[in-house]
Amino acid sequence: MVTFIWDLDGTLIDSYGVFIKALETTFEKHDLPFEREEIYRFIKERSVNELLKAQPVDEGLLKDEFNQACVMLNKEVKLMPGAREVLEWAQGRHIPSFIYTHKGQNAYVLLEALDILNYFTEVITSQNGFERKPHPAGIHYLLNKYALDPKATYYIGDRKLDVEVAMNSGIQSINFLEAKTSQKIDKLTDIISLFEEKKL
Repeated sequence: MVTFIWDLDGTLIDSYGVFIKALETTFEKHDLPFEREEIYRFIKERSVNELLKAQPVDEGLLKDEFNQACVMLNKEVKLMPGAREVLEWAQGRHIPSFIYTHKGQNAYVLLEALDILNYFTEVITSQNGFERKPHPAGIHYLLNKYALDPKATYYIGDRKLDVEVAMNSGIQSINFLEAKTSQKIDKLTDIISLFEEKKL
């Protein structure tokens, strides 16, 4: 059975603008240099976690302040174009959907606020305690718990990290990036075409 495991930020929800604002607020508190375009590129290619880890301020403190700033900006987070359409299509075809994200409890708050929580069988967040992507622990947990077929399970994301976690987990990849081990999409609704036209 085909199964989708979704990344959240940058894939289902448009949150990078919020990340930049929250990072700017956090960096200003500690007089850290903030180059908007450079930081945007860094978090897209790597992660917010790596960015905070590289700063000369306590990482735990920066994470807490960043997360608090993000929560304050929740209302600015929107669904990515086509997200609801693809989730409804998958649900209508009995394709189970899961989420595996580095986000914490705020993931549930956003999913409820955007009215899409009901599309997911289970949501894995940082609170589950698995090692961060690209480590396969979170994916393996879902594969084992729900007896999913790795050959028919797709991790859908927007970064190299997401391609890597799919590869490390032995499952398939759909991504906005071009990669040898992944099926590239330009927009979320391309997923519908890929399966309707039996390209996957």
